[in-house]
Amino acid sequence: MSPRTGRPKTDNPKTIEVKARIDEKTNEKLNNYCTKNNITRTDVVRKGIEKVLDEK
Repeated sequence: MSPRTGRPKTDNPKTIEVKARIDEKTNEKLNNYCTKNNITRTDVVRKGIEKVLDEK
């Protein structure tokens, strides 16, 4: 029998999806930031959430 293939299990699975509507200008700024910094949109959102929560 062959071993299981695919992605390895993670200790912190990301199973929750968050959606938000943004305007064209914000979307353009976000895309430019992501391209310039070689980061995904999702990572920017995660960092933004952490930044807001750390302010309190």
